[in-house]
Formats: sequence, structure tokens, C-alpha cells
Amino acid sequence: MTESAESMAFDVPGYMLELGRRARDAARRLGSVETGAKDAALHAIADAILAARAELGAENRKDLDAGRRHGLDAALLDRLELTDARIDAMAEGLRQVAALPDPVGAISDLKYRPSGIQVGRMRVPLGVIGIIYESRPNVTADAAALCLKAGNACILRGGSEALHSNQAIAACIAQGLEDAGLPATAVQVVATTDRAAVGELLKLEGYVDVIVPRGGKGLIERITRESRIPVIKHLHGVCHTYIDDQADIDKAVRVAFNAKTQRYGTCNTMETLLVAAGIAGRVLPALGSMYRDEGVELRGCERTRAILPDINAAQEADWDEEYLAPILAVRVVENMDEAMDHIERHGSRHTDVIVTENVTRARRFLREVDSSSVMVNASSRFADGFEYGLGAEIGISTDKLHARGPVGLEGLTTQKFIVLGDGHIRV
Repeated sequence: MTESAESMAFDVPGYMLELGRRARDAARRLGSVETGAKDAALHAIADAILAARAELGAENRKDLDAGRRHGLDAALLDRLELTDARIDAMAEGLRQVAALPDPVGAISDLKYRPSGIQVGRMRVPLGVIGIIYESRPNVTADAAALCLKAGNACILRGGSEALHSNQAIAACIAQGLEDAGLPATAVQVVATTDRAAVGELLKLEGYVDVIVPRGGKGLIERITRESRIPVIKHLHGVCHTYIDDQADIDKAVRVAFNAKTQRYGTCNTMETLLVAAGIAGRVLPALGSMYRDEGVELRGCERTRAILPDINAAQEADWDEEYLAPILAVRVVENMDEAMDHIERHGSRHTDVIVTENVTRARRFLREVDSSSVMVNASSRFADGFEYGLGAEIGISTDKLHARGPVGLEGLTTQKFIVLGDGHIRV
């Protein structure tokens, strides 16, 4: 815990208010910072993270050991772990964000009006962003990078299970900011595990402009219910892959297997597989064998169990479940219309996929499925900011206002109208 947090250990409201004040001051300074200075800070943070690899690993092991003692399941431990590859990915994400065009100050739609004035829009930072997240300590670096490049200050509140990891990353961020001559208070990581800190953060409407929650459905529901500040969110990721009866079987098997098994504990992992009846008898035996070898439990409808009799029967609740585990619900549907009806009833508007060689059906699926990401012949695991070329993401929004899908730099800015005149007056 930092000196500031220690001195206010029994005054969580006061501590959080001080973080808000510092963040607001830092946001005002960041609004005038040139792109080069922000990029230099991002590279300095990346260098600090790589230089602190041993310390990050040691602090992360403290969190992993505590997690095992407290009974965290395998999926949560996987999200918590900082492997060498993930440390490298954090640094690479920072550098990729530095390489992205700076959206701040960009002017668009500048047009002359009949009065002679020019009216356009300028992209500007949101201001101060509060981010509340669980388990994944790499979110600390990703969030800091995107907020900084978009000219925002941020207050980051990670889960208590990742306290040591997050504080170690926070030290690297502070070092990089100071090395680049930017205020260390531009990125503040809450240094207390007191749960009251979350409630206090949600009350800082005079200091925080947007809240972004990343975590389980319960956390996000609580934040949405209690926040006095606008929230960018998705509740959960019930992602579907539909294998059409005009799919290429090799593609279908490859995509559906990867979408479930590449990583279990992520919001873009497939949780329900829908298969057209006309192709189910050719696709499901191969997939069933592959999933069984991988240790994935299948829960199927009656038509699925007629083809794979050894799997468990799906219950109605399975169609709405985000497992984040090696469990997959499987349903045989008559056609694409039935598949889209299922997605409409049970999906979370996160990411949904069709595997088909029929271009007309593919285009219709893209148009009619109301999700933040809709894909053709590709694994749902591609639905993240890094793969979309955003460098990293602050989260994935399934809302329709302000930002939708992976939220990168542009999603962390807004626009204001600008007017250019030359002594014009209104008559």
C-alpha cells in the first residue's frame, strides 16, 4: 500500500476523494500534452515492465499462492497468472498503442454554412476514467496505455486477488510517466483492498467522467446499479458459433475447436455451438472426439445426443451460461433462421460467428445478428482490441451508445463542435 493509502487506511472516502482530485488535475495537464510526450511515456513504461520481469513474477506468485489457498478455480488462476509471454505482451501492447495515430485534436466534417462560418467536430479526451476489474493484472497496463494515449487520466481498481501484481505494475507505470516528464497521478492504482473503495469511486461524479467495469456478471450488475457516473460495459459473453449446412467441414471443425479450447477463461470464448441439422452428422462426431480428448464436457440437446450419445443432456439454463471453463453447450438447429432465433433469445450481444460458404447467408447473418462483433468463418477468440488493430482494449461494450465492441482509443474520446469564423455575426 502506498504512503497515501496507509495514511488514510481508516478513511476510504477521503482516500478515494483524493485520488479523484489528483486525477482531475492530471487530466487537465494531459489535455495539452503533445503526442510525442505520450508516446515516450508509453515506451518508458514498456521498458520498465520488461526491466522488472523478475519482480513482477515474484509478486504475481504471491497472488497465485494466495488464490490457491482461497480456492480460486483453474479459470480464475489462469486469468491471474503473469507468464513471461504475458509480460512480453503487456510491453508489446504499450508499444503498439504508442504506434497508433493519436485521435486527440483530430478535426472532421468541417464544412462552410450559408452564414459563412465553418462548423466541424474535434475529438477530445473524456477526462477521467475509472476502471474496475478482476483477476487479470495485464489489464492494469492495457488500461493505462489506452487512457494515456487518448489524453485521459485514470483510476484503476483491480481485484484483491491481484493486489501484489497490480501494485508491481503500477510502480512500473509511475516510473515510466516520471521518466517522460508526465504526472505520475495520470494513472493511479487503488492501493487498498477495502471493498468500500469501489462504492466510493462510483460516487465521484465531480471527478470521474466514465466508469468501465471488467469482470464477472455480479460485479458489472452491481456497478451498473450503483454508479452515479456513466458506465461502458458488457455483462457477460455468451458467444455462439453456428455451423451452416453449406459450411466447409474442415473450416467448421477448425474454427469451432479453436473458439472453445484456445483459452477458456475469456469473454470471447464460444459457450454454445449451433449446428445445422443437414451437416450435424458429419461435423459433430469429429468435433465430439476432439473435445473429449481436450477434456471439454459437452452438454447437448436431444438431437445432438442422438449423434453423440455419451454426452450430458443440456438443461434450459445451459443456453444462457457463460461457463469460462471447459464446458460447451451444443444444439442442433434446423437452419440459419432457427440459429439466429436462438442467438436472439440466449445471446449476450457480444460475439457470434457463422461458418458457411454461402455468401448470401453470410451477409444476412452479418446484417441481422445484433451483436457487437459478428464474424464469418473465423474464431470468436479474435474479438479483442489487439486482434482488431486497436493495440489493446479497455473492455468490450455490448451497449449501443457511445462505444460498441472492443473499446480502444477512439472509444475513450468524445467530440465537440468547433466553429471557425472571421468576424462573423448573426443577423
